[in-house]
Amino acid sequence: MLYHFVTAQALGIVHEAGHGVCYLLPCPQALMVANGTIFQVGFPLLVAGYYHRRGSAFASNIALFFVGFSLQYTAWYISSAHEGLYIPASKAFLGVDGYHDFAYLLGAVGLVKYDGILSTLVKVTAYGIMFWAVFRMYVGAYFAPKR
Repeated sequence: MLYHFVTAQALGIVHEAGHGVCYLLPCPQALMVANGTIFQVGFPLLVAGYYHRRGSAFASNIALFFVGFSLQYTAWYISSAHEGLYIPASKAFLGVDGYHDFAYLLGAVGLVKYDGILSTLVKVTAYGIMFWAVFRMYVGAYFAPKR
């Protein structure tokens, strides 16, 4: 329970920081809304790339696992887009009424009614990434050449 609380808060902080960048810079509204998720998924992806370039496969795979973990939370967020444009404070990360990113984004392109399908696709992708990262760590731990 504590693990999920801490990770959800960490993802929430990175997500909200993505929106914050667009509060400081002149971004179009669609980019400002999407930037939370872009940061939430992009940050661990950049960390994975950094460690991959440095040759640290284990650290890269841990970060890649968190890309999948972040996408799993994103899938849940997408699945609730049909509930409306505003999120009540009881469900919001910051504890105040909020704006539902995916209700806005999917509504802008007319895909809100497909939020369940899109959420499932994102969740399957998330689990695939997490499985791949764990598989690579397992192979690296047990089948890598000994030094």
